[in-house]
Amino acid sequence: MESSYRYGIVHVSKMTLLMYRKGGTGIENRWYNEYNIEKRGGRFPWKGTLLVERDSSHGKGNVPVERATSPRKDTMEKYKRVFVIVLDSMGVGAMPDSERYGDVGVDTFGHIVETCGGLEIPNLRKLGLANLHPTKEIAPVDAPLAKYMKISEASNGKDTMTGHWEMMGIKTEKPFVTFTETGFPPELIAELEKRCGKRVIGNKSSSGTAILDELAEEEINTGAMIVYTSADSVLQICGNEETFDLENLYRCCEIAREITMRDEWRVGRVIARPYVGKKKGEFKRTSNRHDYAVPPTGRTALNELKDNGFDVISVGKIQDIFCGEGITKAYHSNSSVHGMEQTIEICKEDFHGLCFTNLVDFDALWGHRRNPQGYGEEIQKFDQKLGEFMAQMREDDLVIITADHGNDPTYTGTDHTREYVPFLAYSPSMNQGGSLPDETTFAVIGATIADNFGLSMPQGTIGHSILNAL
Repeated sequence: MESSYRYGIVHVSKMTLLMYRKGGTGIENRWYNEYNIEKRGGRFPWKGTLLVERDSSHGKGNVPVERATSPRKDTMEKYKRVFVIVLDSMGVGAMPDSERYGDVGVDTFGHIVETCGGLEIPNLRKLGLANLHPTKEIAPVDAPLAKYMKISEASNGKDTMTGHWEMMGIKTEKPFVTFTETGFPPELIAELEKRCGKRVIGNKSSSGTAILDELAEEEINTGAMIVYTSADSVLQICGNEETFDLENLYRCCEIAREITMRDEWRVGRVIARPYVGKKKGEFKRTSNRHDYAVPPTGRTALNELKDNGFDVISVGKIQDIFCGEGITKAYHSNSSVHGMEQTIEICKEDFHGLCFTNLVDFDALWGHRRNPQGYGEEIQKFDQKLGEFMAQMREDDLVIITADHGNDPTYTGTDHTREYVPFLAYSPSMNQGGSLPDETTFAVIGATIADNFGLSMPQGTIGHSILNAL
């Protein structure tokens, strides 16, 4: 028999016949059943007893009137706080099956370094990034601080949601549908127009800046609505913050999300893309973007952490990617630099659990726009903030730096690229860094975090812990 309590799943192995009467005024008739319970799995299994109060006044016997909370054993965690920082799209070379996804010879980080003639990234370098991914331009270090390896994606896909979900244990078998070549079906557009009360313009694959230069003036002047897609599984709606109204834009996106939950139109995300400006050349997207993602298809490591009383703090679009599932506190970021500044401030605070950060500018500003120089500069900005972050880390902190897919800015088109991603794990308490065997799923991240906090991964998830190697 299993029961869910605040601190996870406990197995009720036996119910004794003993009952307890508490003495004292007003509680003489309160009775308790005693259970033998056992928490199985994880690094810290435990056994104990549980008293469940009964209400004997109704003559119903085993009627619990207040479910008791099982005490979680004080675990000797290796790390009190874990930080996962996702450099969105910073892949480190083509996976063996990349050609099946139309990606030949892709290498996001390597080609950026080559195009830029090197990068000033002293902190990433001393952690071991150049050891993980050697380049002619950046020399490896003799004694890297981090444990490092490449990890490949087990899921079918190369998009943001698939990558992040897999980190936390979900394997996606069926990729989300895309409308890159054809635009959205007429039936979908017709229903969207009817329910939103606006005429749709655009309906094609485009970059965000290009679609604004082409159609934003028409949208402002006629009250139409720009709808477009990309190489991702996404439906995006642009709205001028002055003439469209932000709340109305969000309303239309909520309608679009509802419509695109049908299997044949099921996109991974609907994104509100607000902007300001009045004429071509002046248009600029604002930080009031909002993602409406499909909920995760099952429980993840985040759910286990939250349900067991740990902090799960999200920075950037993590909250949107997981639809708030398993999140205890969320911070919205205006940029990747801002996201790192928020992460640094969180590092100065006391918490117990996970801080999960996504830095989206690598992908959104530079990868999709095929700008390797801008991408390289963004990596350098991150490296500077990384140094500030590392200076704040405590002895029992662990940081994992990784990515969710590739987006080679030197490659044809504007799509993500199917690549290995980096895994750099560092703690001030580590005696030494060095290489680890490459892994075949991003899910080692979630499984390792769960293991650190004495938890088992949810049923149906993938991945295994490498905590002992860290």
